Amino acid sequence: MKSPLKDVKILDASRVLAGPYASMMLGDLGADVVKVERPDGGDQTREWGPPKVGDQSAYYLSTNRNKRSITINLKREEGREVFRKLAEDSDVIIENFRTGGMEKFGLGYEDLKKLNPRVIYCSITGYGETGPWKNRPAYDIILQAEGGFMSITGEEDGPPVRIGVALVDIITALYATQSILAALHERGDNEEGQKIDVSMFDCEISTLTYMANYYFATGQAPKRNGSKHPTIAPYQAFETKDDYVIIGAGSQAIWNRFCEVIEREDLKNDPRFEDNSKRVENREELESILIPLFKKKTTAEWVSEMKAKDVPATSVNDMEEVFNTNQVEARNMLRSIDHPTIGELQSIGIPIKLGKTPGSIRKHPPLLGEHNEEVLQELGYGESEIDELRRAGAI
Repeated sequence: MKSPLKDVKILDASRVLAGPYASMMLGDLGADVVKVERPDGGDQTREWGPPKVGDQSAYYLSTNRNKRSITINLKREEGREVFRKLAEDSDVIIENFRTGGMEKFGLGYEDLKKLNPRVIYCSITGYGETGPWKNRPAYDIILQAEGGFMSITGEEDGPPVRIGVALVDIITALYATQSILAALHERGDNEEGQKIDVSMFDCEISTLTYMANYYFATGQAPKRNGSKHPTIAPYQAFETKDDYVIIGAGSQAIWNRFCEVIEREDLKNDPRFEDNSKRVENREELESILIPLFKKKTTAEWVSEMKAKDVPATSVNDMEEVFNTNQVEARNMLRSIDHPTIGELQSIGIPIKLGKTPGSIRKHPPLLGEHNEEVLQELGYGESEIDELRRAGAI
């Protein structure tokens, strides 16, 4: 079956998470992704562990399938020349060096577009290529704090809490992928590429959405609120007899059914709770009723009763529970692929379900430099030339 990006060549000079995740998504959609790594260890995440799966870092394995790996020492001119040859033959270059990093090697957009005017050059940095913060190093936890996430995550009276995955990196990868696809579409009209400047800080700011608008509307910064929603109630976690249950009463009809499940139909007509605005306004009074009530039954009992009345409710699933749900199986969101040193490797499935040109998992996350000879031969290098590059420390 045809892949939507089967004719697109990606040169991926990024490391860690945002860039590699973006290039993996493009690879899932059929692009030929060549991952450029340092000869002395490669992508840093190869060493981020435990845990490992066999001899491979679980972190690295999570974001590098559907790629080929070539090692290039960009500090050597011979290595930079290999990179230039790859760039000449690429549709897209992705890099996440600090601002100006690739320019120091003579491999910035202005340098490479002279060799390949069609190239789309996506630079991912912490703060973008303009502004007073442009030269700062970027780490997800710092960005979560600077960009507002940690101010609204955690319990009201508790310390600031980091979201459990490096969400700023992941959001940035999604925006980078969207930008690249838009640039590929635009290039079809004029055969000229362009530079893409993706800032992790910008991407995080853009996802603040309604929380930012609450600030714009009131002039007051939203605070940490635990699992509660600032403008819907009840919409939060409640402690049960044995654990927690999550309730999402997102409409008046659901609220009415919710009252039936908890056997408090009198609350439907209580003037303190008659509509969502009143429930938010009188949240503490509502919680004083609901908190002791939910402790009378187990989580499983509450979830069963809520679902029977079509009230959104669930337990809090850990990873084992998530990946053993029949919904994950039905949606092919747990896949496996053969790996040369591990054997069968489990992998998250592809969330984009294109009916005509679906994505696919075709390649295992590559070993370091696994495709050196293959990629170099495609560029026209002979065996003796490859040996010379190796002796020079260029690959």
